[in-house]
Formats: sequence, C-alpha cells, structure tokens
Amino acid sequence: MKVDKRVLIVEDEIKLRELIADYLEAEGLTWLEAENGDEAVALFRESKPDLVILDIMMPGLDGYDVCEEIRKQSDVPVLFLTAKGEEEDKLLGYDLGADDYMTKPFSPKVLAAKVKALLRRAEVPRIERSDAAGRQLDMSGMRIDIAGREVALDGAPLAISPKEFDLLLFFASHRNIVLSRDRILEHVWGFDYDGDARTVDTHVKRLRQKLGTRAEWIATLRGNGYRFKVTT
Repeated sequence: MKVDKRVLIVEDEIKLRELIADYLEAEGLTWLEAENGDEAVALFRESKPDLVILDIMMPGLDGYDVCEEIRKQSDVPVLFLTAKGEEEDKLLGYDLGADDYMTKPFSPKVLAAKVKALLRRAEVPRIERSDAAGRQLDMSGMRIDIAGREVALDGAPLAISPKEFDLLLFFASHRNIVLSRDRILEHVWGFDYDGDARTVDTHVKRLRQKLGTRAEWIATLRGNGYRFKVTT
C-alpha cells in the first residue's frame, strides 16, 4: 500500500482528533481534520481524501448525514468511530455505505490497522475498474456497468448504495452458485470485518426491495446462504 494517502478525521473532540492523527502519522499517512459535519462535507469536497474516519454524534450534520453526502459523490472508505454501539446503529451505518465501525473507547493501534486494511482493500476496486473499463454485465433487462458502478433495470437507473452495488455485482458474478453468508462477508465486506453476519441479510432484504419484480432472483437457501438465479 502506498503511504501517500490522506485521511479525513471528523471528530468534535480535539484531543481525540490529535490522538488519531498521531497514530496515522506514525503509519506514514497524512491527515485532515474537521470538528463538525458541515465542515467535514466542505473539506471532503475540496480535498477529496482517500478515507474518512467519521464520528456520529456531532454539532450540525451528524455522521449519518455526512456519510450520505459523501456517498453521493464518492465510494472512498468510511469508518464510523462512535459511542453509539447498538446493533441498529451499526446496521444503519452499513446501510448508508460505511465500510467499518469502531465503538468508543477504542484502541488507536487497532484503528490505525483498520485504516490501513481499508486503504489496501480500496486499491482492489480501483484496479478492477481500470481493468474493467467498458465492461458490463447484462441479464434479463438488468445492466451492471462495472467501471461506472451503475445499475439499470429496463433502461432506468437503479438507486443503490455502494455496498448494495458490491453485493449485487458479487451475486451477478457468481450466478447459480450457493454463496454462504461467511463467503459473502469475506468478499463484499472484507476478511477483517468483525460485524454480525446478519448485516448480509439486511442488505439482501433492501436489495430485493429495490429489484422489485426481480427480487426472486436472490433465493434464500435455509442454513446455506443465498443463490442468484438468473439464466440469461
């Protein structure tokens, strides 16, 4: 992994920002900082960082709002760092496009390790998008533009989150194959993801809702996982 990466730290506690910055700098990473959501959105647009560490409870725009704004323009990794540790909060964060989640209090060393892992993982999609320029998957009225990370159903754009796109692409690339939740987690969320496997079920449910009449393409196999059943 290259070390010329910039991380945006969004946290309203100055001492915590300084602590995180020290550990990132020790790993050879550069950093930017914002103390509230509004400042974070403006700084993100201006500086285009490679990763965002994002607190949830902040003045003005909260972390969820900031994540939504980021996802409208970028798929850079977002790591939530927050005191909100309930399962529902985590699932909401993942649904909005977060890539990882750490609950306060936390280990700065573990945080730095997660940041490095997310940056390494982010390199893979960039390479794939470069190699896949112009590549598309077409099946029964659905077109997946791999390079542009866009999906269309019967010619109409399908509004899905970055993580839903990754999940759909993984399904479409492994048609008619039984995929366990663990395998899906490993390939879509990453081998170092330490969350609950039920996040797969949550994302599948939302993806089915957006697929509408094609929802039946994603078949549930009790005790085994899922299978994407498309023949054309």
